[in-house]
Amino acid sequence: MIGTPALAGINPEDLPEVQAIVDAMKRGEKEEARLTYRNSHRQNGEIWLESTMQVTRKDNGRIDGVVAISRDVTEHKKLETRLETLAIEDSLTGLANRRRFDERLKEEWARAYRDRSSLALLMIDVDHFKAYNDEYGHPAGDACLRRIAKIIAAETQRAGDLAARYGGEEFAVLLPNIDAASCAGVGERIRSAIHEAGLVHRTNLAAGCVTASIGGATCRPVLERTAGVASLVEAADRALYAAKDAGRDRLVMSGEVASVMLKASGQ
Repeated sequence: MIGTPALAGINPEDLPEVQAIVDAMKRGEKEEARLTYRNSHRQNGEIWLESTMQVTRKDNGRIDGVVAISRDVTEHKKLETRLETLAIEDSLTGLANRRRFDERLKEEWARAYRDRSSLALLMIDVDHFKAYNDEYGHPAGDACLRRIAKIIAAETQRAGDLAARYGGEEFAVLLPNIDAASCAGVGERIRSAIHEAGLVHRTNLAAGCVTASIGGATCRPVLERTAGVASLVEAADRALYAAKDAGRDRLVMSGEVASVMLKASGQ
Protein backbone atom coordinates (compact mmCIF):
# COMPACT_ATOMS: atom_id res chain seq x y z
CA MET A 1 0.00 0.00 0.00
CA ILE A 2 3.01 2.30 0.35
CA GLY A 3 2.99 4.86 -2.44
CA THR A 4 -0.66 4.18 -3.29
CA PRO A 5 -3.29 6.92 -2.75
CA ALA A 6 -5.46 6.04 0.26
CA LEU A 7 -8.70 6.25 -1.74
CA ALA A 8 -7.40 4.55 -4.89
CA GLY A 9 -9.44 1.35 -4.60
CA ILE A 10 -12.83 2.88 -3.86
CA ASN A 11 -15.64 2.25 -6.34
CA PRO A 12 -15.99 5.31 -8.63
CA GLU A 13 -19.67 5.67 -7.68
CA ASP A 14 -18.82 5.86 -3.97
CA LEU A 15 -15.62 7.88 -4.28
CA PRO A 16 -17.14 11.41 -4.42
CA GLU A 17 -18.93 10.96 -1.09
CA VAL A 18 -15.86 9.48 0.63
CA GLN A 19 -13.57 12.15 -0.84
CA ALA A 20 -15.92 14.94 0.31
CA ILE A 21 -15.94 13.62 3.89
CA VAL A 22 -12.16 13.19 4.01
CA ASP A 23 -11.66 16.72 2.63
CA ALA A 24 -14.06 18.12 5.24
CA MET A 25 -12.12 16.36 7.99
CA LYS A 26 -8.83 17.75 6.71
CA ARG A 27 -10.32 21.24 6.82
CA GLY A 28 -11.33 20.69 10.44
CA GLU A 29 -15.07 20.66 9.74
CA LYS A 30 -15.43 17.11 11.09
CA GLU A 31 -13.48 15.32 13.81
CA GLU A 32 -14.71 11.83 12.95
CA ALA A 33 -16.98 10.00 10.54
CA ARG A 34 -18.27 6.52 9.75
CA LEU A 35 -19.20 5.47 6.24
CA THR A 36 -19.73 2.37 4.12
CA TYR A 37 -18.47 1.97 0.54
CA ARG A 38 -17.28 -0.54 -2.04
CA ASN A 39 -13.57 -1.16 -2.43
CA SER A 40 -11.52 -3.30 -4.80
CA HIS A 41 -10.03 -6.51 -3.41
CA ARG A 42 -7.24 -8.62 -4.89
CA GLN A 43 -8.95 -12.00 -4.41
CA ASN A 44 -12.66 -11.11 -4.26
CA GLY A 45 -12.91 -8.41 -6.90
CA GLU A 46 -14.86 -5.99 -4.76
CA ILE A 47 -15.94 -5.90 -1.12
CA TRP A 48 -17.93 -3.61 1.13
CA LEU A 49 -15.97 -1.77 3.81
CA GLU A 50 -17.18 0.11 6.84
CA SER A 51 -14.60 2.69 7.88
CA THR A 52 -14.41 4.70 11.07
CA MET A 53 -12.30 7.78 10.39
CA GLN A 54 -10.74 10.23 12.81
CA VAL A 55 -8.66 13.37 12.42
CA THR A 56 -5.05 13.22 13.65
CA ARG A 57 -3.30 16.34 14.93
CA LYS A 58 0.24 17.50 15.63
CA ASP A 59 1.36 18.63 19.10
CA ASN A 60 0.44 22.20 18.18
CA GLY A 61 -3.12 21.12 17.34
CA ARG A 62 -2.83 21.44 13.57
CA ILE A 63 -4.44 18.67 11.51
CA ASP A 64 -1.89 16.44 9.85
CA GLY A 65 -4.14 13.71 8.44
CA VAL A 66 -6.97 11.25 8.85
CA VAL A 67 -6.66 7.72 10.22
CA ALA A 68 -9.21 5.04 9.29
CA ILE A 69 -10.07 1.67 10.79
CA SER A 70 -11.91 -0.45 8.25
CA ARG A 71 -13.72 -3.77 8.44
CA ASP A 72 -15.14 -6.03 5.76
CA VAL A 73 -18.96 -5.93 5.94
CA THR A 74 -19.67 -7.71 2.63
CA GLU A 75 -21.64 -10.58 4.18
CA HIS A 76 -23.68 -8.15 6.23
CA LYS A 77 -24.46 -6.15 3.08
CA LYS A 78 -25.54 -9.30 1.22
CA LEU A 79 -27.90 -10.21 4.05
CA GLU A 80 -29.23 -6.66 4.16
CA THR A 81 -29.94 -6.72 0.42
CA ARG A 82 -31.66 -10.10 0.72
CA LEU A 83 -33.87 -8.86 3.55
CA GLU A 84 -34.79 -5.77 1.52
CA THR A 85 -35.76 -8.03 -1.38
CA LEU A 86 -37.87 -10.28 0.85
CA ALA A 87 -39.71 -7.22 2.14
CA ILE A 88 -41.00 -6.30 -1.33
CA GLU A 89 -41.00 -9.61 -3.26
CA ASP A 90 -43.53 -12.43 -3.25
CA SER A 91 -41.55 -15.55 -2.34
CA LEU A 92 -43.61 -17.91 -4.51
CA THR A 93 -43.77 -16.04 -7.80
CA GLY A 94 -40.89 -13.57 -7.63
CA LEU A 95 -43.26 -10.72 -8.48
CA ALA A 96 -43.73 -7.71 -6.24
CA ASN A 97 -45.76 -8.45 -3.12
CA ARG A 98 -48.88 -6.65 -1.91
CA ARG A 99 -46.86 -4.27 0.25
CA ARG A 100 -44.72 -3.17 -2.69
CA PHE A 101 -47.79 -2.81 -4.90
CA ASP A 102 -49.50 -0.52 -2.39
CA GLU A 103 -46.36 1.62 -2.12
CA ARG A 104 -45.91 1.91 -5.89
CA LEU A 105 -49.59 2.66 -6.46
CA LYS A 106 -49.31 5.72 -4.20
CA GLU A 107 -46.05 6.78 -5.84
CA GLU A 108 -47.39 6.42 -9.39
CA TRP A 109 -50.66 8.15 -8.50
CA ALA A 110 -48.70 11.13 -7.16
CA ARG A 111 -46.44 11.16 -10.24
CA ALA A 112 -49.38 10.97 -12.64
CA TYR A 113 -51.05 13.81 -10.75
CA ARG A 114 -47.94 16.00 -11.07
CA ASP A 115 -47.43 15.15 -14.74
CA ARG A 116 -51.14 15.33 -15.59
CA SER A 117 -50.73 11.86 -17.12
CA SER A 118 -52.81 8.69 -16.95
CA LEU A 119 -52.51 5.60 -14.78
CA ALA A 120 -53.95 2.16 -15.52
CA LEU A 121 -54.50 -1.00 -13.51
CA LEU A 122 -55.30 -4.60 -14.41
CA MET A 123 -56.68 -6.99 -11.79
CA ILE A 124 -56.22 -10.64 -12.79
CA ASP A 125 -57.88 -13.62 -11.10
CA VAL A 126 -57.25 -17.28 -11.98
CA ASP A 127 -60.59 -18.92 -12.75
CA HIS A 128 -61.76 -21.71 -10.42
CA PHE A 129 -58.36 -21.90 -8.73
CA LYS A 130 -59.67 -23.52 -5.54
CA ALA A 131 -61.05 -26.34 -7.67
CA TYR A 132 -57.64 -26.62 -9.37
CA ASN A 133 -55.92 -27.02 -6.00
CA ASP A 134 -58.51 -29.60 -4.90
CA GLU A 135 -58.06 -31.57 -8.11
CA TYR A 136 -54.28 -31.47 -8.56
CA GLY A 137 -52.88 -30.58 -5.12
CA HIS A 138 -51.15 -27.53 -3.70
CA PRO A 139 -47.69 -28.21 -5.25
CA ALA A 140 -49.33 -28.18 -8.69
CA GLY A 141 -51.25 -25.06 -7.69
CA ASP A 142 -48.00 -23.32 -6.75
CA ALA A 143 -46.43 -24.35 -10.06
CA CYS A 144 -49.49 -22.99 -11.86
CA LEU A 145 -49.19 -19.61 -10.13
CA ARG A 146 -45.48 -19.43 -10.95
CA ARG A 147 -46.23 -20.10 -14.63
CA ILE A 148 -48.91 -17.43 -14.72
CA ALA A 149 -46.57 -14.97 -12.96
CA LYS A 150 -43.99 -15.50 -15.74
CA ILE A 151 -46.62 -14.83 -18.39
CA ILE A 152 -47.68 -11.61 -16.67
CA ALA A 153 -44.08 -10.48 -16.16
CA ALA A 154 -43.35 -11.04 -19.86
CA GLU A 155 -46.07 -8.54 -20.79
CA THR A 156 -44.95 -5.83 -18.33
CA GLN A 157 -41.54 -4.88 -19.66
CA ARG A 158 -41.73 -1.07 -19.69
CA ALA A 159 -39.54 0.63 -17.09
CA GLY A 160 -42.46 1.89 -14.97
CA ASP A 161 -44.69 -1.20 -15.18
CA LEU A 162 -45.21 -3.26 -12.03
CA ALA A 163 -46.55 -6.81 -11.83
CA ALA A 164 -47.53 -7.98 -8.36
CA ARG A 165 -49.16 -10.90 -6.61
CA TYR A 166 -52.11 -9.16 -5.01
CA GLY A 167 -53.13 -12.12 -2.87
CA GLY A 168 -53.88 -15.83 -3.32
CA GLU A 169 -54.58 -16.43 -7.01
CA GLU A 170 -55.07 -12.75 -7.78
CA PHE A 171 -52.49 -10.58 -9.53
CA ALA A 172 -52.28 -6.84 -10.25
CA VAL A 173 -50.50 -4.98 -13.03
CA LEU A 174 -49.81 -1.25 -12.66
CA LEU A 175 -49.32 0.57 -15.97
CA PRO A 176 -48.30 4.24 -15.75
CA ASN A 177 -48.90 6.70 -18.61
CA ILE A 178 -51.06 4.45 -20.77
CA ASP A 179 -54.53 4.92 -22.26
CA ALA A 180 -57.53 2.59 -22.00
CA ALA A 181 -56.98 0.99 -25.41
CA SER A 182 -53.33 0.17 -24.67
CA CYS A 183 -54.23 -1.10 -21.21
CA ALA A 184 -56.86 -3.38 -22.77
CA GLY A 185 -54.23 -4.59 -25.24
CA VAL A 186 -51.89 -5.64 -22.42
CA GLY A 187 -54.73 -7.33 -20.57
CA GLU A 188 -55.90 -9.24 -23.62
CA ARG A 189 -52.37 -10.46 -24.37
CA ILE A 190 -52.06 -11.73 -20.80
CA ARG A 191 -55.48 -13.43 -20.93
CA SER A 192 -54.72 -15.06 -24.27
CA ALA A 193 -51.24 -16.24 -23.22
CA ILE A 194 -52.62 -17.84 -20.03
CA HIS A 195 -55.26 -19.68 -22.06
CA GLU A 196 -52.78 -20.73 -24.73
CA ALA A 197 -50.34 -22.06 -22.12
CA GLY A 198 -52.68 -25.08 -22.05
CA LEU A 199 -52.38 -25.94 -18.35
CA VAL A 200 -54.94 -28.74 -17.99
CA HIS A 201 -57.83 -27.89 -15.64
CA ARG A 202 -60.59 -30.47 -16.03
CA THR A 203 -62.88 -28.78 -13.50
CA ASN A 204 -62.84 -25.55 -15.53
CA LEU A 205 -65.52 -27.02 -17.76
CA ALA A 206 -65.84 -24.12 -20.20
CA ALA A 207 -62.21 -24.29 -21.35
CA GLY A 208 -60.64 -27.48 -19.98
CA CYS A 209 -57.51 -25.51 -19.16
CA VAL A 210 -56.38 -22.79 -16.78
CA THR A 211 -57.87 -19.40 -17.67
CA ALA A 212 -58.07 -15.99 -16.04
CA SER A 213 -60.61 -13.22 -15.74
CA ILE A 214 -59.26 -9.67 -15.98
CA GLY A 215 -60.64 -6.29 -15.05
CA GLY A 216 -59.00 -3.08 -16.21
CA ALA A 217 -59.35 0.59 -15.35
CA THR A 218 -57.62 3.82 -16.31
CA CYS A 219 -57.80 7.32 -14.86
CA ARG A 220 -56.16 10.73 -14.80
CA PRO A 221 -55.51 11.52 -11.13
CA VAL A 222 -55.51 15.27 -11.83
CA LEU A 223 -59.19 14.95 -12.82
CA GLU A 224 -60.01 12.83 -9.75
CA ARG A 225 -59.48 15.50 -7.12
CA THR A 226 -61.93 14.01 -4.61
CA ALA A 227 -60.85 10.41 -5.23
CA GLY A 228 -57.84 8.61 -3.83
CA VAL A 229 -55.74 5.70 -5.04
CA ALA A 230 -58.42 3.26 -3.84
CA SER A 231 -60.77 4.51 -6.56
CA LEU A 232 -58.60 2.97 -9.29
CA VAL A 233 -58.45 -0.39 -7.49
CA GLU A 234 -62.22 -0.35 -6.94
CA ALA A 235 -62.89 0.39 -10.61
CA ALA A 236 -60.61 -2.43 -11.80
CA ASP A 237 -62.10 -4.78 -9.20
CA ARG A 238 -65.66 -4.06 -10.38
CA ALA A 239 -64.55 -4.76 -13.95
CA LEU A 240 -62.95 -8.03 -12.80
CA TYR A 241 -66.18 -9.23 -11.20
CA ALA A 242 -68.10 -8.21 -14.30
CA ALA A 243 -65.73 -10.42 -16.32
CA LYS A 244 -66.42 -13.31 -13.95
CA ASP A 245 -70.19 -12.79 -14.06
CA ALA A 246 -70.08 -12.68 -17.87
CA GLY A 247 -68.54 -16.17 -18.10
CA ARG A 248 -64.85 -15.81 -17.11
CA ASP A 249 -61.79 -16.11 -19.37
CA ARG A 250 -62.31 -12.57 -20.60
CA LEU A 251 -61.20 -8.98 -20.14
CA VAL A 252 -63.60 -6.23 -19.14
CA MET A 253 -62.57 -2.58 -18.89
CA SER A 254 -64.26 -0.40 -16.27
CA GLY A 255 -66.04 1.67 -18.92
CA GLU A 256 -67.71 -1.49 -20.24
CA VAL A 257 -69.07 -2.80 -16.92
CA ALA A 258 -72.67 -1.62 -17.39
CA SER A 259 -73.07 -3.07 -20.88
CA VAL A 260 -71.39 -6.35 -19.91
CA MET A 261 -73.69 -6.76 -16.92
CA LEU A 262 -76.76 -6.12 -19.10
CA LYS A 263 -75.61 -8.78 -21.57
CA ALA A 264 -74.91 -11.23 -18.74
CA SER A 265 -78.42 -10.73 -17.38
CA GLY A 266 -79.94 -11.22 -20.84
CA GLN A 267 -81.30 -7.67 -21.13
